Amino acid sequence: MIGAEAARAPAPAQRGALAFPGVQALLEGLGEMALLSRDALRQQLARPPEWRLVVDQLEQIGWRSLSIVNLTALFTGMVLALQLGNYLARFGAKMFVSRIVGMSLVREMGPVLTALMIGAMAVTEQIDAVRALGASPIRNLVLPRMLAILVMLPVLTVVGDLVGVLGGLFISVTELRVGADFYLNSLIQVLLLGDVASGIGKSFFFAYFIGIIACRNGLGTTGGADGVGRATTATVVAASITVLVSDFFLTKLFLLT
Repeated sequence: MIGAEAARAPAPAQRGALAFPGVQALLEGLGEMALLSRDALRQQLARPPEWRLVVDQLEQIGWRSLSIVNLTALFTGMVLALQLGNYLARFGAKMFVSRIVGMSLVREMGPVLTALMIGAMAVTEQIDAVRALGASPIRNLVLPRMLAILVMLPVLTVVGDLVGVLGGLFISVTELRVGADFYLNSLIQVLLLGDVASGIGKSFFFAYFIGIIACRNGLGTTGGADGVGRATTATVVAASITVLVSDFFLTKLFLLT
């Protein structure tokens, strides 16, 4: 009896995994993403993808996401200007609202919100189709999608920053009675090249994380509507959390440089 109970008892490593299932899942996910990154790099060096597939992904990720990214950035800039302008007016400093709006968008909110929008629009339906055709999902989907996200996310971030600043300009002129020239000149005085580089640099990191997570979860899809739905939901959740957590550490890193 004692021997049977001892045989059923989990090993020390198993007990550790059962005690911390979240840690085990995190480590397994990081390992799978590292292997997927390795496979994508090997494929790129051995046999580059068809550029037609890359262009298709550029259109899907870039052009089709442009409207939602701009809409998000526009109203974010408008809300920031409205809230901060009315608060700064208490101290007679509403004319400097562009400095806070611009810095917030360029350094933080621009790259983060753009990454969240792209992560939410990442889809996995094509993976089963690629497998059904007997093609390599690494060469025909993972690599083109990774390249497209790495190119388009920084571009969309810059466009979103500009749209957000213009949204803040509109509110500043119409609601706060701040001149357009003063708004732009005040922002230019404080916005440095390093601030722009910080936001764009973050967008490259976010693009890598989003691409790897989207492709990893998609490759794990078992097929069918339920499988695709679960993979899509997991992609959105994992990408969003990764962007928000990594943004903190990247901000710390860029502030040290």
